[in-house]
Amino acid sequence: MNLSRMLNQRAANNKPVRVVMIGCGKFATMYLAQARRTPGIHVAGIADLDISRAKINLTAAGWPPEQFSAATLDDALGSGRTVLSENASALISSGAIDVVIEATGMPRAGISHCRQAIAAGHHIVMVNVEADVLAGPLLAREAARAGVVYSLAWGDQPALICEHIDWARSCGFEVTAAGKGTRYLPDYHSLTPDTVWAVLQQYLDIDDPESINLQMFNSFLDGSKSAIEMTAVCNATGLIPQDAGLQFPSASRFELADICKPSSDGGVLTRSGTTEVVSSLTRAGETVAHHLAMGTFVVIQAGSDYARQCLREYHMLPDKTGQYGALYRPTHMIGLELGVSIASVALRGEPTGQPMCFSSDVVAIAKRDLKIGELLDGEGGHCVFGRQMPSEKSVSARTVPLGLSAGMRLVRNVASGQMLCRDDVDVGTPDEATLARDQMVSAFAPPKIPPATQK
Repeated sequence: MNLSRMLNQRAANNKPVRVVMIGCGKFATMYLAQARRTPGIHVAGIADLDISRAKINLTAAGWPPEQFSAATLDDALGSGRTVLSENASALISSGAIDVVIEATGMPRAGISHCRQAIAAGHHIVMVNVEADVLAGPLLAREAARAGVVYSLAWGDQPALICEHIDWARSCGFEVTAAGKGTRYLPDYHSLTPDTVWAVLQQYLDIDDPESINLQMFNSFLDGSKSAIEMTAVCNATGLIPQDAGLQFPSASRFELADICKPSSDGGVLTRSGTTEVVSSLTRAGETVAHHLAMGTFVVIQAGSDYARQCLREYHMLPDKTGQYGALYRPTHMIGLELGVSIASVALRGEPTGQPMCFSSDVVAIAKRDLKIGELLDGEGGHCVFGRQMPSEKSVSARTVPLGLSAGMRLVRNVASGQMLCRDDVDVGTPDEATLARDQMVSAFAPPKIPPATQK
């Protein structure tokens, strides 16, 4: 509990943590709103392909124009100001930087930027969960061998869920399930950027669809983002996905322990030690009271009669049997909380969540009947959505990872609801991301899938 003290000491010594931000979208803007208010932090450079958008976002975050007026990175480092650049590689290559934040959301770019940061000797905070689920274990190992830290991003749900799991295990509890809440109905899997606006209008206070990235928002509703985030959690903690992926049961925050437990004990899970995402809507489309749409949770199992007694006495949201209990966080503040990761990697050399294994994968599933010759448009698009799957199954089936699907052309018809396999697509000329993915699969053998719970 001393990160703020350490940052204040860096400020007093005039040795701030020097940060480069790659990508200046919503998540980055939220962090930048807090970074300028945090002693001991200097955002020396921001890279984005759209500088005019970056300036608009910085202004919205409360940055005065003179703050982002540095002409070069050297100028920024000498003056305490910030340089804006379209050239991410030029900013990353500077030896004077401490931490690189990768926040582009593009898996191929994320892998490249991460490796550049590692080569330059910088810690990397991977906001880009899409890149993490493609090759995160490999990248984290490469970072460790170079003496730098690869970290998930605090404030984003995967890192917060990893903290829940670490808390539980550090207290001697067995983790039954961990996850988050979201808004979900089964027919959302078929949503596209053309149809998602009708759903968004039901709960978002936004009037203009052109003011947001509809494909990005669609990935949260069609199930892709949930699969991606729960895969990041599994690969950072060793949890194993359910065989058929996430079930999205409806649940309030007070029902977590009754619902997110194995089916053999009256819950819905096909195994213990897994991930799940609970829906804020009933299957009839009605809002669940006391839902957890923006929150995170962990369900633990009491290991003794005395622990079960304590779960009841201290209102640990026990299930009806008293065997399971739940801890939840009602919301997450995304980029506003990212400073915890920056300080942790720079001052403690410790990640806020880090991939260590390859237990989970995200595979591309056809949203509709797909025909030979169609060009896939990736996450949140018109063609496929992402489903979480144990990596042992995805590797043996030679599936197409969701993060590599954009730009692939079909060479065979694929029926709606079917997962895409390598023989269904023209994978094209291997690029850095494709090769990194193959290297990760070779280096991290998927763990054997434990037996499912019998219903």
